[in-house]
Amino acid sequence: MDETPLNVLIAEDSAADRLILETIVAHGGHKPITVADGNEALQAFSEHRPDIILLDVIMPNMSGLEAAQRIRADYKDDLVPIIFLTSLTDTVSLVSCIESGGNDFIPKPYNSVVLQSKIKSFARIREMHQTLAEQKRQIELHNQHLIQEQTVAKQVFDQVAHSGCLDDGYLRYYMSPLAVFNGDVIVADISPSGSLFVLLGDFTGHGLPAAIGSMPLATTFYGMVRKGFSVSDIVREINQKLHDILPIGFFCCATCVDINPQQRRVRYWNGGLPASLLYKAEKNEYEVLASKNLPLGVLSSKDFNAETERVALDIGDKILMWSDGVFEARNAAGDMYGESKLHALIERYKGSDELFPAILSAVQAHIGDSEKDDDISLVEIPYQENDYESKHNEVNQDSNQKLVDWSMSLDLPANTLSQFDPLPTVTSILNEVTGLRPHRTVLYTVIAELYSNALEHGILGLSSELKKTPQGFVTYYEERRVALEALNSGHIRFIFDHVQGEDERGVNGRLSIRVVDSGDGFGVKQDSIVYSVNDDEDLSSAKHRYFGRGLNLMGAVCESIHLRAPGNDVEVVFKWHEQDQ
Repeated sequence: MDETPLNVLIAEDSAADRLILETIVAHGGHKPITVADGNEALQAFSEHRPDIILLDVIMPNMSGLEAAQRIRADYKDDLVPIIFLTSLTDTVSLVSCIESGGNDFIPKPYNSVVLQSKIKSFARIREMHQTLAEQKRQIELHNQHLIQEQTVAKQVFDQVAHSGCLDDGYLRYYMSPLAVFNGDVIVADISPSGSLFVLLGDFTGHGLPAAIGSMPLATTFYGMVRKGFSVSDIVREINQKLHDILPIGFFCCATCVDINPQQRRVRYWNGGLPASLLYKAEKNEYEVLASKNLPLGVLSSKDFNAETERVALDIGDKILMWSDGVFEARNAAGDMYGESKLHALIERYKGSDELFPAILSAVQAHIGDSEKDDDISLVEIPYQENDYESKHNEVNQDSNQKLVDWSMSLDLPANTLSQFDPLPTVTSILNEVTGLRPHRTVLYTVIAELYSNALEHGILGLSSELKKTPQGFVTYYEERRVALEALNSGHIRFIFDHVQGEDERGVNGRLSIRVVDSGDGFGVKQDSIVYSVNDDEDLSSAKHRYFGRGLNLMGAVCESIHLRAPGNDVEVVFKWHEQDQ
């Protein structure tokens, strides 16, 4: 026969009927197991675990109805069809058979054709149930494996994502993941120039598809921020990486901000995320930081727009960013929270520290007990006037490879100066010197001042007098841009020399930074020490005014400043000591 033989339990108190049923079942190619009452039926079921049960309703010791209820209660996960054998024909009795756990019934006297048909029918149903049960088990195993993979990915990503200053108190953030691995990403770190960089991203998809893009996004962000790259450079590099690795249809909507306390401004880039808001405390109003770009990973490098917007900041200002999961959050009825409610709430709590928890509370109350259908992320960044300082500025001190005594020169001709910023490269090299890592922000400022002086005044011939007024700054940097584009001659050379030593207090070092440009200088007739810690001279009244405010800045942190004739060659010495870190 084509059918698989089945074990059929026959519970019938009439010996004659048992024999008839046993004959019909055996004739169908199945194995009959016969018992005389409900108690024996329970025992036989436990011993033989039959595939189908033929159960008489009225039996001594235990009725068929009670036996069916006991079997269903004890073996609820197993699908074993129960066919009641009954001479009862009233509706109430037949309903009782079904409610007690029966699947069907056949009347007495027995019809062999009907009984064989019912056995075949329930055999197919049982086989389909077993197939579905096995598929369910496989799905559960795959799901457990997937969750485990996502959990591992999340643990790895959290180590990367929280390696910056995300939890150092510079900002408030909330992330509510739809899956184990969130499709939203928040990363933050301090640059060598003392700026706070924050990126909020929202990937298409969740789980492992989001993990694929989140890892390179986070590592690229942290690596480039710590080397001093700009927002434009960072989003351009992230875009290229995501464009190369993500399949079509996967991308990352993102907003990246650079908050600089020295310049009292924020630079931002928004690609595809809802418009962020900048609360201006002095005016008690919001300024919109709108999205003007496509998401990261959509366009190739040549078509990608990395230009940023610049907005001035004042004490009390705050930046508020969120993913679309905030206003697209749905309740049990499927209604979204909506942008109008969100903006009304933001307006009601304008300038208040209660705005952040008020948004979270309102959105969560709207969702209620319904399942989330998107990730919810919210970020609030209050502007701080003082420099951002973080223990995360220091890379692990226990590096196996350490630069100790070394010298290096870097020559930049005109065609490079017009399109290359050397500060991230130089900062990256200095970061390899263990003793200099805690001072990277200070050193970045010193090198940036020396480079700006050599490029803008030495090579381009710009005048600092322009920067006395806000409009003058605009004019100055416009002239700088035009002059750089037209630059076709000149060069700048960096010369670094580092020596490490040790005394009774521990390890120390001396870094010499020399910047030489091809400009005409400032008319200096002979070499001179502009500043030295051994001098009693006050920098504010120094004779040499070649660097403006930069002279005071460098003198405050450097051991000495040496100017060589004709004024286009400047050398500063920075000393560090392990005990001072």
